[in-house]
Amino acid sequence: MTSTQILHLAYALLPDGFAENVTLTVTDGTIAAVAVGNPAPEAGLRLDGLVLPGMPNLHSHLFQRGMAGLSERRGATADSFWTWREVMYRFLDRLDPDDVQAIAAQAMVEMLEGGFTALAEFHYLHHDKDGRPHANIAAMAEAVAAAADETGIGLTLLPVLYRFGNFGSAQPAHGQRRFVNDRDGFARLMQASAEAIRDLPDSRLGVAPHSLRAVAPDDLGWLLDLVPAGPIHIHVAEQMREVEDSLAITGRRPVEFLCDTVALDRRWCLIHATHLVGAERDAIARSGAVAGLCPITEASLGDGIFDGVRYHAAGGVFGVGSDSNIQIDAGAELRLLEYSQRLRDRGRALLAEAEASSGLALWKNACAGGAQACGRALGSIAAGQRADLVSLDLDHPALAGKRGEAALDSAIFAANALPLRDVLVGGERLVSEGRHVARTAVAARFAATMRRLLA
Repeated sequence: MTSTQILHLAYALLPDGFAENVTLTVTDGTIAAVAVGNPAPEAGLRLDGLVLPGMPNLHSHLFQRGMAGLSERRGATADSFWTWREVMYRFLDRLDPDDVQAIAAQAMVEMLEGGFTALAEFHYLHHDKDGRPHANIAAMAEAVAAAADETGIGLTLLPVLYRFGNFGSAQPAHGQRRFVNDRDGFARLMQASAEAIRDLPDSRLGVAPHSLRAVAPDDLGWLLDLVPAGPIHIHVAEQMREVEDSLAITGRRPVEFLCDTVALDRRWCLIHATHLVGAERDAIARSGAVAGLCPITEASLGDGIFDGVRYHAAGGVFGVGSDSNIQIDAGAELRLLEYSQRLRDRGRALLAEAEASSGLALWKNACAGGAQACGRALGSIAAGQRADLVSLDLDHPALAGKRGEAALDSAIFAANALPLRDVLVGGERLVSEGRHVARTAVAARFAATMRRLLA
């Protein structure tokens, strides 16, 4: 049965700028019509404050929210991404599907309270603790889907193909046993994952070769045949050791090797892409693929700084993700993205156009890139788009007296966290006055799970 509702936005960011008194007609979660300048109707939901399109979160490992803070102790040798990875392996050894569902729901609540309304989940924790598939091969995918159903976040599920431990088809390490599939097993997993998300509103299924070091070159073509539509995500060039291993074994840098192996296009999202030479950076920009940037995690892991200034100048598309979920806030990801460019290039407002707002450029560009990476009609307040909306509190001290670009700049660069009032997904209000409707129950289950796991 078709469902239609009316939303009135007192003040909103539309594709052509800020507008007052915006009325949306929403049918089955999608914006059917936008009218500007009309007074608030007697019926319908009114959103005050500054209403923005919700931010898509293009890269996450939900279970890692449970290990946030556990990797900050320095080891006997120099710490790095590679030592952090061993902490992650030890943590995930403990998790069963119920644990993953509890942790995922907590992370999703925090995403919604942090301005993210859609999620592309890079899902690689597939198997039981001994490395064998669960009796239900998609038990972990079903746990993620159940958490999305409980919290209401829009979901693009990306089952991950992980076959090898490193370039050259090296044997997987013990810590990777819960990720690994052969082609036949992965094809079955994809079919079961499609069924797991079938009843979620406007969900999407994509696919993710984990990284060039975790698949064989001919696996990429096989995946394209297996999944002829939908987004394709891959970790690439996150660490210099990855670049060095790729050069040693393939004779080419990771993005160079990827571009020589497949035809990149708008379906692709290259996660991190931190260590690029100019030719690789410009090749991604020309292809229309999305650079999936996770500034907080990249800083936490010591990855390095993406060359956003020159990539943006070349017309490159980007979005942001919360990745390891150590801090979940869309504004904080955008702020650190811009600040990292300023630190490297010793300038200011580097991702904005001339005489334009940094906050507006970051929000609009990341919404567009995130929507593309999720494979869904998201990221702007316009007909045909999902009614995913966030409203900023204009009475917050950081925003008081400000409108338009100044308010958005202040929300990102002057507030301790994004000052949200309401969050809607598909027209349904899930966050009111900054609190998710299921926060109490989800947090209680998460706390009980963590106490048991860490006992």
